[in-house]
Amino acid sequence: MATIVFAGGGTAGHIEPALAVAREWIKSHPEDRVLFLGVKGGLEDKLIPAAGFSLAYIPRVSISRRPSLSWLRIPSSLISAVRASMLTLKESDLLIGFGGYVSAPAYLAAKILRVPTVIHEANAKPGWANRLGAMVTPYLAVASPVDIGKFSQALLTGLPLRSDVAQAYTKAHMDFKTARNEAKVRLGFNQSAPLIFVMGGSQGSVAINAALEGALDSLLTKGYSILHSVGRSNVLPPTQDSYHPVAYLDAMADAYLASDLIIARSGAVTCSEFRALGRYALFVPLPIGNGEQFHNAKELVSQNRAQILEQSQLSSKYLISHIEDLLAQSAKAPVDGSGIDLEAASKIVALGEFAISK
Repeated sequence: MATIVFAGGGTAGHIEPALAVAREWIKSHPEDRVLFLGVKGGLEDKLIPAAGFSLAYIPRVSISRRPSLSWLRIPSSLISAVRASMLTLKESDLLIGFGGYVSAPAYLAAKILRVPTVIHEANAKPGWANRLGAMVTPYLAVASPVDIGKFSQALLTGLPLRSDVAQAYTKAHMDFKTARNEAKVRLGFNQSAPLIFVMGGSQGSVAINAALEGALDSLLTKGYSILHSVGRSNVLPPTQDSYHPVAYLDAMADAYLASDLIIARSGAVTCSEFRALGRYALFVPLPIGNGEQFHNAKELVSQNRAQILEQSQLSSKYLISHIEDLLAQSAKAPVDGSGIDLEAASKIVALGEFAISK
């Protein structure tokens, strides 16, 4: 029996792919022990136990994006996190990391203990934790091609899909047109009216919500249906006949399938799930970080399945004046989704098996 440790925290973009691979590992190796590294109060503190996996805690290593006095605490915080990671990893056979603040100390601890390490990078532009990890292991995987650096030579696996999205693609791929109509009905919308799905992540986006709020009356007057995932941290607007706001949407697979147009951030997971099930998107990349959200959406734009809009250009006026053109582009986009990511989890498991065998 082997012990496999997963590291990836902070955002759903790190956690959901890790969970997908963990499930695939257990499916292939039911006798093995799987556990996760995480920090108390992080998103992984909710998602990992809810998925039925054990979570070992390490101290958080906080690094502000701009220089500040807090940087003076980084060395001591990192040493504490590495030590805590070593306690979990000392009896393990493999570490599989997905980036984020949990992964960096785990990579260093695994190197010290000589534990084989596999790293998966979801974004088209790798984050700092995975760039650090790539210096200590040759076993690298990417969701999409990376132009420069060590990840440019990594195994191209795609991004592991959540089980509901993968199952929805499997059911829909023989007849996507029918599947899209049926999903629209399940969500309670008129099949004949164009459906616009607006979301800004689990916590919501103030900028996207504000732009929709100012354009809402005009869009409804034009006969459009709107599904709006407001975010758990935002006030829920009142429901109208063809406007359905929710704090958080559980039926994401149906939303991707049913929507004629999606307006959203372009995180790696969103782009992957959209690629599997969606029709056409207006992506508004988050204007912080290292620009990875812009790069995540570029391939979908090249496939005529999306447009990219800078947040500074997003406004109610923009939505009102461009919505008809966006829906016209959607009508020209492929009806079918893509199964390119369906085997991603099994490919990462295979890479992990190879790493253990060496």
